[in-house]
Amino acid sequence: MVKKLKFYNNFKISNKHKHSIILIGNFDGPHVGHKKLFDLAKKYKKKFKLKIGVITFEPMPKMYFNKSLKNFRISNLSQKVKNLETLNIDFIIIKKFNKKFSQIKSENFVQKILHKNLKAKYIFVSNNFRFGNKREGNVKQLKRNEKKYNYKTINPKPLVLKNKIISSTFIRKLISSGEIENANKLLSRNWQIQSKVEKGRQLGKKIGFPTCNMSIKDYVIAKEGVYAVKIYKKNKKSFLTGIANLGYRPTFKQKKLLLEVHIFNYSGNLYNKHLTIEFISFIRKEKKFKNINQLKKQINLDIKIAKKKLN
Repeated sequence: MVKKLKFYNNFKISNKHKHSIILIGNFDGPHVGHKKLFDLAKKYKKKFKLKIGVITFEPMPKMYFNKSLKNFRISNLSQKVKNLETLNIDFIIIKKFNKKFSQIKSENFVQKILHKNLKAKYIFVSNNFRFGNKREGNVKQLKRNEKKYNYKTINPKPLVLKNKIISSTFIRKLISSGEIENANKLLSRNWQIQSKVEKGRQLGKKIGFPTCNMSIKDYVIAKEGVYAVKIYKKNKKSFLTGIANLGYRPTFKQKKLLLEVHIFNYSGNLYNKHLTIEFISFIRKEKKFKNINQLKKQINLDIKIAKKKLN
């Protein structure tokens, strides 16, 4: 059973959450590498009888500083929180990342936030962790201040599998190259996109395969093509199955990148409904067809393959 998390949007936390183990990071799409970090934190929790808290930022700092970086996220904020909840933490601080916060001197971050506000006992960060104005602070600075502010820095080596460092960056690469099954293994769950169904040109309906048209939002762009997917309606545990096409529909000269989801054996109006699309397997690349009949023939074949993958 997942316990109830305490949420903060600033560093003024209650006394019962001070003197805790603090993990700092984006934790975008928590993965097996993050799990290694959290498992170690849990050992410290048990040994020293402390609580575990997470500091994360919204928007992600990289997206805040690079406004042109649109498609980057593995998970949105609600997905991230839901995934962090499963890691048995006690509280989470979701700090708004804005101009004022980005200009905090690294020394002030350590002295005022980590020490004075949080009274952190153990600070878990990755080796490449940077903080403070112009990213001036690093792990060395955290370690230098340990005695002064009475905390210990823990920065374990990253998880390496098959000579690859497991990171959110690596998982984004897998998703964008269509290696969705490998990405799912490293996430310990199937990668998902949450979005609202938009009104489209109804081309799918005209050729006998009605689709839900969905925007990609800030998510990392998966490889363009056809996927076997599971579809969840809001707050529903059961799922529907289908195929999704991500791309520009070259047969119809579509200019906007779109995720179109065809749900098997479903009839009903889903316009303006929020759906979660879970990517199970990559079937094929997107391609242009000479005519509609060729396209229909291919979609029928895609459906057969998808049903096998989804069984």
